[in-house]
Amino acid sequence: MFTEENKNLLLEALSYIQRFNDKIVVIKYGGAAMIDEQLKHSFAQDIVLLQSLGMLPVIVHGGGPEVSKAMEQLGQEVSFIDGLRVTSSENLKVAEMVLSGTVNKEIITHLNTFGGKAVGVSGKDGLLIEARKKQHAGGVDLGYVGEIESVNPELLMVLLKEGFLPVVSPIGLGKDGVTYNINADTTASRIAVALGAYKIIFMTDVDGVLEDGKLRGQLSAVEAEKLIKKNVISGGMAPKVSAGLYCVKNGVESAQIINGTDPHSVIAELFTDQGIGTQIVL
Repeated sequence: MFTEENKNLLLEALSYIQRFNDKIVVIKYGGAAMIDEQLKHSFAQDIVLLQSLGMLPVIVHGGGPEVSKAMEQLGQEVSFIDGLRVTSSENLKVAEMVLSGTVNKEIITHLNTFGGKAVGVSGKDGLLIEARKKQHAGGVDLGYVGEIESVNPELLMVLLKEGFLPVVSPIGLGKDGVTYNINADTTASRIAVALGAYKIIFMTDVDGVLEDGKLRGQLSAVEAEKLIKKNVISGGMAPKVSAGLYCVKNGVESAQIINGTDPHSVIAELFTDQGIGTQIVL
């Protein structure tokens, strides 16, 4: 039975489908959505659906837990300073193997199984991400941890134009030929700006930004900065909000932080009036 509620939901979704047609949406994929088998499938279905409806999705993925697990299995030390992985030359080989190999190819497999035309891209391919060594404020040597100098989106634009679905691993290349491991939230934000994306979505394991235990449905850039200063936004949420702020200050219309542990959360965010999570706007 096609109820009145179903009709309204469909009409609501149609208005958003028209709005997003031919628009680039960058999705930072991470957290439990990348680990739970059912969530992997629902995410892949969502992304293929978005593409079939005329949107241009670009996925940037993390994979920290998988990297740590592989390092431990090989007897390597896992060490973090201020949330940044200390990366030796041996650690880097494992990080690149896991991120650009195992994790990236698994995402592509799921997307292509559901009818997508996904292509794996490392930040090294086509000089997509030019990076330099990241300097820690405390003077600690983080090893092969990088920060982005520039993004060359040409390869991604070619892939999107030809109907492919790019899946990017957060590895960059220095002008000196050195490979760097880069924070995935930062990578997603810089790619979104370079592509002139309409929207960026960060998937995480919580509902969004919480203040006094309540979800903030929307935050202006000024409000978000205040909450970071007051330490209301801290831990793993801070880099996501900072990355979202960078986007909205550089031409991306909005940044959304959503709970990826809810099946089909990307669709729920994009195609309903209410949406989900926390939206950051200028």
